[in-house]
Amino acid sequence: MSTATAAERSRVDDPLSDSGPRLTSASSASAGDDQHTESDARDFAERTLREAVAANAPRQDWTRREIAAIYYQSPMELAYQAASLHRRFHDPAEVQLCTLMNIKTGGCTEDCSYCAQSTRYQKGTGLEAKRTETVESVLAAARVAAANGSTRFCMGAAWRDMRGRKNSLKNIKAMVQGVRALGMESCVTLGMIDEHQAAELKEAGLTAYNHNVDTSRDFYPSVISTRTYDERLKTLGHVRDANIGVCSGGILGLGESSEDRIGLLHTVSTLPAHPESFPVNALVPIKGTPLGNQPPVPFTSILRTIATARILMPKTIIRIAAGRKTMSEEKQAICFMAGANAIFTGEKMLTTECNGWDEDSAMFGRWGLKPMKSFRRSSREPQT
Repeated sequence: MSTATAAERSRVDDPLSDSGPRLTSASSASAGDDQHTESDARDFAERTLREAVAANAPRQDWTRREIAAIYYQSPMELAYQAASLHRRFHDPAEVQLCTLMNIKTGGCTEDCSYCAQSTRYQKGTGLEAKRTETVESVLAAARVAAANGSTRFCMGAAWRDMRGRKNSLKNIKAMVQGVRALGMESCVTLGMIDEHQAAELKEAGLTAYNHNVDTSRDFYPSVISTRTYDERLKTLGHVRDANIGVCSGGILGLGESSEDRIGLLHTVSTLPAHPESFPVNALVPIKGTPLGNQPPVPFTSILRTIATARILMPKTIIRIAAGRKTMSEEKQAICFMAGANAIFTGEKMLTTECNGWDEDSAMFGRWGLKPMKSFRRSSREPQT
């Protein structure tokens, strides 16, 4: 029995390859067994995709094998099937416009390998920590966003958690209330929070809380060591229990494999309830961080992740987040067709560049898209 060639191994293990798992002679006893196994795998993949697209309600019991069967479909077939499902649950012309403001820049004690806001990489990035923005300055930015058509205003603070930040929480609650008074949805990302802090934010009128799981459980320790995967899931539990919308997604291009992207999708799609929104970030390498020289993630990986997420979580808002600035308009349009229905727009996304309102407005006009109204969710229920 021969072993797999170096070329075959590299294709399986290459973190930028999305060609799917390959059978080699090392994994079967004969060519006949290979053909039988491959035929069974094809049948399973076709049946899984067919049943997933025909479903009339979300499910939370996906297996990794089922997700892989969907993810490894050809990009054309996957995008087509995701688009068909997307149209059953959403108006395909509607895209949510979100604006993200950094209300506390830098000074974070975490070691997230991709982030310029960590104090550990400050010498290399040159990013200076700043004091928390005032309520007045945040609401002034929110008014600008609302005037430009954004319907969700997100506020991010570079903190590990909210312990001992009572005054900051008081100010953030005032920000949330002010954003809601503008008729906008409000979202914050503040690191880890407990059940009491979640309850206070809910009382203030918070629409959604963002806390990404970033990647698969297996690959996560390669990226972050100062916060565990389970701590992230615990925060999501507090948010969900407070009846706040859960916003949780991941980052592509960290050096993960396609199996890790499947792991990310498995984690999020098997939560007790699907997240209200699932942001898909493409790593923007920042000089001075450990991942500052990462190669760009292939577009097919982004497309597969978006399309698979749409099929797994049909009612969830899928947001093209960081990295959209590097995508051509045509690539963005393909993502919208495959199920993405939210973007970040405005002046900046935390510490990275963002497509501007005028640019996005022109793109919407060319492609027949329209902004989603505030508090709009699944606009269509599938016919039974």
